[in-house]
Amino acid sequence: MSDAIKHECGIALIRLKKPLSFYKEKYGTAFYGVNKMYLMMEKQHNRGQDGAGFASIKLDMAPGERYISRQRSIAQQPIQDIFAQINGRINEAMSANPDKKDDVAWQKKNVPYIGELLLGHVRYGTFGKNSVESVHPFLRQNNWMHRNLIVAGNFNMTNVSQLFAKLVSLGQHPKDHADTITVMEKIGHFLDDEVSKLYKKLKKEGYNKQLASPKIAERLKVAKILRRASKDWDGGYAMAGLLGHGDAFVLRDPAGIRPAYFYEDDEVAVVASERPVIQTAFNVPFEEVKELDPGAAVVIKKNGALTIHQIIEPLTRKACSFERIYFSRGSDAEIYKERKMLGRLLMPEVLKSINHDTKNSVFSFIPNTAETSFYGMVEAAQDELNRQKGEEILAAKEGLDKAQIEQILARRLRTEKIAIKDAKLRTFITEDSSRDDLVAHVYDVTYGVVQPEDKLVIIDDSIVRGTTLKKSIIKMLARLNPEKIIIVSSAPQIRYPDCYGIDMARLEDFIAFRAAIALLKESGRAHIIDEVYNKCKSQTELEDKHVQNFVKEIYAPFTDNEISAKIAELLIDDTVTVEVDIIYQTVENLHKACPKNLGDWYFTGDYPTHGGHRVVNRAFINYMEGNKARAY
Repeated sequence: MSDAIKHECGIALIRLKKPLSFYKEKYGTAFYGVNKMYLMMEKQHNRGQDGAGFASIKLDMAPGERYISRQRSIAQQPIQDIFAQINGRINEAMSANPDKKDDVAWQKKNVPYIGELLLGHVRYGTFGKNSVESVHPFLRQNNWMHRNLIVAGNFNMTNVSQLFAKLVSLGQHPKDHADTITVMEKIGHFLDDEVSKLYKKLKKEGYNKQLASPKIAERLKVAKILRRASKDWDGGYAMAGLLGHGDAFVLRDPAGIRPAYFYEDDEVAVVASERPVIQTAFNVPFEEVKELDPGAAVVIKKNGALTIHQIIEPLTRKACSFERIYFSRGSDAEIYKERKMLGRLLMPEVLKSINHDTKNSVFSFIPNTAETSFYGMVEAAQDELNRQKGEEILAAKEGLDKAQIEQILARRLRTEKIAIKDAKLRTFITEDSSRDDLVAHVYDVTYGVVQPEDKLVIIDDSIVRGTTLKKSIIKMLARLNPEKIIIVSSAPQIRYPDCYGIDMARLEDFIAFRAAIALLKESGRAHIIDEVYNKCKSQTELEDKHVQNFVKEIYAPFTDNEISAKIAELLIDDTVTVEVDIIYQTVENLHKACPKNLGDWYFTGDYPTHGGHRVVNRAFINYMEGNKARAY
C-alpha cells in the first residue's frame, strides 16, 4: 500500500524427524535444518523487517552439554545478520577441526545451532520498541530441561493488563508488562505446574529425579498446558513454542485471525505463517500443506509424533482479510486469484467514473504490491473494451470493410507504468515545509504517455492514512495534466483500529475517520461526536463481553460514496487543479473475492473478540482527549 504501515510477524518451525546423520547422507550436510530455516525466514521477510530471531534445540544431550542456542538481531538486514553470525560460529568450529567435517556426532555435540528442533521469527515492532530484548524468540530458562521454554509468535493481545494481573495473583513477578512476556509466563506457569505434578506421581511410582526425567518428557501433555494457559487470552495469535527436552507446539487463536500452515512427511514436520513458504522450502504441492484450524494446536512430541488438538472452542472464523489483500506473498495460488478478483470487482465503479471511455483512459498501479489486483482490473476493462468493439461492429448501418473491422479490433487497453518509487528519502531535514517537499518527490512519473483528454486510473492495495497520496502521488500525477485522476483502492475504507497485530492503532490516522468527522461538523451534526464520546466513557468499567462499539455511530449518517467523496476533497489542495475521484472496494465484494477470510473489523467495526470493542472505544476516547497513546 502507498501508506507504509508496520504489520504482522512471521513464524517458522522445523522438526527434523530423522537423526542428523540421515540429512548428511541424503543432502550432504548435517546443517540441513539451519539451511531450511534460513530459506523459510527469507521467504517471510515481507512480514517483518525490524528484527529477526532463531533458536534451536539439540535432542538427547548429556548433562553439561549445551543443547539450546539462540540468536537475535535488529540489524538493517536482520535475517542475513543472524545467519552470518550462525555461519561464522559453524565455520569457526569446523575450521578448527577439519578432520571432523564428516563426523556428525561430533558436530552435534560441539557445533552450536545445529539441532533437530528449530524456531525462526521475523518481526515488526508494533509498539515502537525495537531493542534486541524485544525480539523473539523469548527464552525462559530453568535447570530442569522440561521447564525451559522458548516462545515466538505472530500476535497481539487486547487484555494484557488483565493477564498481567492474573500472573501477579498466581504469585509471579513478571519482568515486563508486554504481551509476549505475559503470554510466555502464563504458559511457563502451567508448564512448571504440570512438570511438578508428574514428578510427584513418578516419585510415588519409585522413580528418583534423574530417572523421572525421561518419563516426564514422555508423559507431558502439551495440549493440557495450552488449554490452561490460553483460557483468558483475547487477541489474534499464532503462538509457537519449544520445550527444552524436545516437544514443540503452534497454537492458533479461536477466530483464526492470524494464519498458520503445516506440513509433515517422514523426514520433517514444518509450520509457517504462509503456505508458499513451506511449498518453496520443501518443494511440496499446494494440497499437501494444511491450514491449522482456529483454536487448534499442532503438537510435536519429542519422539517426532505430530498430532492436532482442539485447544479452544472455535469462534466464528474471522481470518484476517488483509492477509489476502496485502500482507501475505501473492505467490500463494489462492491469494493470487483473490487479488485478481478484487481488481476485477472494482471495474463497474471505475467504468462509471470514466464514463465508459476506455479509449481515453490509462490504467496503472501504485505500489508494486497492487500489481496483481491491477491485472484483475485490466482483465475486466478488456472485457468492457471487447464488448464496445462488438457493439460498434454490430451497430454499423452499412457493412464495414476488412480495414475498418481490423481498425476496430486493433484497439487495445492502455496500460502503463506511470509511477515509480524513486528512492526512500531520508528525513534528515526536520523543518516541515522542506521535508514535505522531499516527500512529494518519493515517486517519479513517466512523462509523455498521458494526454490532456485522458482519464488516469491508478489502483492501490489500500488507502489508510492518505498521507503519501496527498503529499506525493496525487501531486506527481497531476503534473501529467490528465482530464481526471481516479484512485482505486482494492480494500474498503479503513475505519477502525486493528488490535491483533497490525500497526493501525489511532483513529485520527485514518483518512476515512477524518472524512466522517468533517462531514458531521459540516452537516450540523457535531453533537454526535460528543454523544459517542460519552457512550464510550460510560463503558470503561464494564466487562469486555458487555462493551459495544459506539464508534460506528460516527459513520452511520453517511453513505460509503459520501465518505469517499469527502476523502477525495481532503487529499487535494489548491496546487492540484485536476479532478480527483476516489473509489473504494465494497465490503460485500471483499467477501466475494476472499470467501475464506472474512475478518473485516478494520472496515466494519465488527471485532471477532470482545476485547476489540474495548480497544475501539478507548481509541475514540484518546482521540477526543488528545491522548496519543495506543488504545491497547
